[in-house]
Amino acid sequence: MRRLRWLGLRWRAVAWLVLERRERALALFDQLLQEFPDDLYGLASRAHVLAQQGDRAAARHAFERLLELDPANGQHWFNHGFLLEEAGEFAPAEASFRRATELSPQLDRAWYGLGLVLIRLRRLDEAAEALKRNTQLQPMSPYGWYQLARVHVDRHEPEEARRIIRHLHRFEPKVAAQLERETGLAVAHTG
Repeated sequence: MRRLRWLGLRWRAVAWLVLERRERALALFDQLLQEFPDDLYGLASRAHVLAQQGDRAAARHAFERLLELDPANGQHWFNHGFLLEEAGEFAPAEASFRRATELSPQLDRAWYGLGLVLIRLRRLDEAAEALKRNTQLQPMSPYGWYQLARVHVDRHEPEEARRIIRHLHRFEPKVAAQLERETGLAVAHTG
Protein backbone atom coordinates (compact mmCIF):
# COMPACT_ATOMS: atom_id res chain seq x y z
CA MET A 1 0.00 0.00 0.00
CA ARG A 2 2.84 2.42 0.82
CA ARG A 3 4.40 1.69 -2.55
CA LEU A 4 1.15 2.62 -4.30
CA ARG A 5 0.93 5.81 -2.25
CA TRP A 6 4.51 6.71 -3.23
CA LEU A 7 3.83 6.01 -6.91
CA GLY A 8 0.62 8.02 -6.85
CA LEU A 9 2.30 11.09 -5.35
CA ARG A 10 5.23 10.80 -7.70
CA TRP A 11 3.18 10.46 -10.87
CA ARG A 12 0.79 13.24 -9.92
CA ALA A 13 3.75 15.54 -9.32
CA VAL A 14 5.25 14.59 -12.68
CA ALA A 15 1.94 15.26 -14.38
CA TRP A 16 1.86 18.77 -12.91
CA LEU A 17 5.42 19.31 -14.13
CA VAL A 18 4.42 18.25 -17.64
CA LEU A 19 1.63 20.81 -17.46
CA GLU A 20 4.19 23.37 -16.22
CA ARG A 21 2.38 23.82 -12.92
CA ARG A 22 5.44 23.87 -10.72
CA GLU A 23 3.69 25.10 -7.57
CA ARG A 24 1.33 22.13 -7.60
CA ALA A 25 4.18 19.74 -8.35
CA LEU A 26 6.22 21.23 -5.52
CA ALA A 27 3.33 20.76 -3.09
CA LEU A 28 3.14 17.08 -4.06
CA PHE A 29 6.90 16.62 -3.72
CA ASP A 30 6.67 18.22 -0.27
CA GLN A 31 3.87 15.80 0.62
CA LEU A 32 5.87 12.88 -0.74
CA LEU A 33 8.87 13.89 1.38
CA GLN A 34 6.72 14.24 4.49
CA GLU A 35 5.68 10.63 4.07
CA PHE A 36 8.98 9.35 2.63
CA PRO A 37 11.65 11.75 3.98
CA ASP A 38 14.67 10.02 2.45
CA ASP A 39 13.22 9.52 -1.02
CA LEU A 40 16.00 10.40 -3.46
CA TYR A 41 13.70 10.98 -6.41
CA GLY A 42 11.49 13.31 -4.40
CA LEU A 43 14.45 15.26 -3.03
CA ALA A 44 16.09 15.62 -6.45
CA SER A 45 12.84 16.64 -8.11
CA ARG A 46 12.02 19.13 -5.39
CA ALA A 47 15.51 20.63 -5.65
CA HIS A 48 15.17 21.05 -9.42
CA VAL A 49 11.77 22.70 -9.14
CA LEU A 50 13.04 25.06 -6.44
CA ALA A 51 16.01 26.00 -8.62
CA GLN A 52 13.72 26.62 -11.60
CA GLN A 53 11.60 28.89 -9.45
CA GLY A 54 14.65 30.85 -8.33
CA ASP A 55 14.69 29.65 -4.72
CA ARG A 56 18.39 28.87 -4.79
CA ALA A 57 18.82 28.61 -1.02
CA ALA A 58 16.11 25.96 -0.67
CA ALA A 59 17.38 24.14 -3.76
CA ARG A 60 20.89 24.12 -2.34
CA HIS A 61 19.62 22.77 0.97
CA ALA A 62 17.79 19.99 -0.88
CA PHE A 63 20.92 19.07 -2.85
CA GLU A 64 22.96 19.03 0.37
CA ARG A 65 20.44 16.59 1.82
CA LEU A 66 20.76 14.48 -1.34
CA LEU A 67 24.53 14.43 -0.94
CA GLU A 68 24.13 13.20 2.63
CA LEU A 69 21.88 10.37 1.48
CA ASP A 70 23.52 9.55 -1.86
CA PRO A 71 27.13 10.81 -1.81
CA ALA A 72 28.25 8.55 -4.66
CA ASN A 73 26.01 10.21 -7.26
CA GLY A 74 28.01 12.49 -9.56
CA GLN A 75 24.88 14.19 -10.88
CA HIS A 76 23.99 15.45 -7.40
CA TRP A 77 27.51 16.85 -7.00
CA PHE A 78 27.22 18.55 -10.39
CA ASN A 79 23.90 20.18 -9.47
CA HIS A 80 25.30 21.30 -6.13
CA GLY A 81 28.35 22.77 -7.87
CA PHE A 82 26.14 24.55 -10.38
CA LEU A 83 24.22 26.31 -7.61
CA LEU A 84 27.43 27.21 -5.79
CA GLU A 85 28.99 28.60 -8.97
CA GLU A 86 25.86 30.60 -9.69
CA ALA A 87 26.10 32.08 -6.17
CA GLY A 88 29.72 33.09 -6.76
CA GLU A 89 31.09 30.54 -4.29
CA PHE A 90 33.83 29.37 -6.61
CA ALA A 91 36.06 27.36 -4.25
CA PRO A 92 33.22 25.16 -2.94
CA ALA A 93 31.84 24.92 -6.48
CA GLU A 94 35.22 23.66 -7.67
CA ALA A 95 35.18 20.97 -4.97
CA SER A 96 31.68 19.85 -6.00
CA PHE A 97 32.53 19.77 -9.71
CA ARG A 98 35.73 17.84 -9.01
CA ARG A 99 33.79 15.30 -6.97
CA ALA A 100 31.27 15.01 -9.81
CA THR A 101 34.05 14.32 -12.32
CA GLU A 102 35.62 11.74 -10.02
CA LEU A 103 32.34 9.88 -9.58
CA SER A 104 31.07 10.37 -13.13
CA PRO A 105 34.04 10.97 -15.45
CA GLN A 106 31.75 10.95 -18.50
CA LEU A 107 29.59 13.78 -17.15
CA ASP A 108 30.58 16.44 -19.69
CA ARG A 109 28.64 19.21 -17.93
CA ALA A 110 30.68 18.69 -14.77
CA TRP A 111 33.91 19.17 -16.72
CA TYR A 112 32.48 22.31 -18.31
CA GLY A 113 31.37 23.67 -14.92
CA LEU A 114 34.79 22.90 -13.47
CA GLY A 115 36.42 24.74 -16.37
CA LEU A 116 34.24 27.81 -15.84
CA VAL A 117 34.97 27.92 -12.12
CA LEU A 118 38.70 27.55 -12.72
CA ILE A 119 38.53 30.43 -15.21
CA ARG A 120 36.87 32.55 -12.52
CA LEU A 121 39.63 31.53 -10.12
CA ARG A 122 42.21 32.52 -12.78
CA ARG A 123 43.69 29.01 -12.81
CA LEU A 124 43.86 28.90 -16.58
CA ASP A 125 46.11 25.86 -17.04
CA GLU A 126 43.71 23.72 -15.01
CA ALA A 127 40.72 25.32 -16.77
CA ALA A 128 42.19 24.36 -20.14
CA GLU A 129 42.54 20.74 -19.04
CA ALA A 130 38.94 20.58 -17.78
CA LEU A 131 37.61 22.19 -20.96
CA LYS A 132 39.65 19.82 -23.14
CA ARG A 133 37.99 16.94 -21.34
CA ASN A 134 34.59 18.56 -21.93
CA THR A 135 35.28 18.91 -25.67
CA GLN A 136 36.39 15.28 -25.86
CA LEU A 137 33.07 14.23 -24.35
CA GLN A 138 30.97 16.74 -26.34
CA PRO A 139 32.93 17.44 -29.53
CA MET A 140 29.99 19.00 -31.38
CA SER A 141 28.97 21.39 -28.61
CA PRO A 142 30.39 24.88 -29.15
CA TYR A 143 30.35 25.90 -25.49
CA GLY A 144 33.46 24.09 -24.34
CA TRP A 145 35.32 25.02 -27.52
CA TYR A 146 34.39 28.68 -27.08
CA GLN A 147 35.63 28.81 -23.50
CA LEU A 148 38.77 26.85 -24.37
CA ALA A 149 39.60 29.35 -27.14
CA ARG A 150 39.14 32.21 -24.67
CA VAL A 151 41.48 30.49 -22.21
CA HIS A 152 44.11 30.11 -24.94
CA VAL A 153 43.84 33.83 -25.70
CA ASP A 154 44.22 34.66 -22.01
CA ARG A 155 47.26 32.36 -21.86
CA HIS A 156 48.78 34.21 -24.84
CA GLU A 157 48.42 31.19 -27.13
CA PRO A 158 46.82 32.74 -30.22
CA GLU A 159 47.66 29.84 -32.54
CA GLU A 160 45.79 27.40 -30.30
CA ALA A 161 42.81 29.77 -30.27
CA ARG A 162 42.97 30.06 -34.07
CA ARG A 163 43.00 26.28 -34.38
CA ILE A 164 39.79 26.12 -32.34
CA ILE A 165 38.19 28.92 -34.38
CA ARG A 166 38.99 27.03 -37.59
CA HIS A 167 37.50 23.90 -36.05
CA LEU A 168 34.34 25.79 -35.05
CA HIS A 169 33.93 27.19 -38.57
CA ARG A 170 33.19 23.61 -39.69
CA PHE A 171 30.07 23.20 -37.58
CA GLU A 172 29.35 26.43 -35.67
CA PRO A 173 30.33 29.31 -37.96
CA LYS A 174 28.43 31.90 -35.91
CA VAL A 175 30.36 30.99 -32.77
CA ALA A 176 33.62 31.04 -34.74
CA ALA A 177 32.79 34.49 -36.10
CA GLN A 178 31.94 35.70 -32.60
CA LEU A 179 35.31 34.50 -31.33
CA GLU A 180 37.07 36.24 -34.20
CA ARG A 181 35.31 39.51 -33.32
CA GLU A 182 35.94 39.20 -29.58
CA THR A 183 39.57 38.14 -29.81
CA GLY A 184 40.64 40.02 -32.93
CA LEU A 185 42.07 36.77 -34.28
CA ALA A 186 41.26 36.57 -37.97
CA VAL A 187 41.25 33.04 -39.31
CA ALA A 188 41.28 32.05 -42.95
CA HIS A 189 38.75 29.30 -43.54
CA THR A 190 36.99 27.63 -46.40
CA GLY A 191 33.22 27.98 -46.52
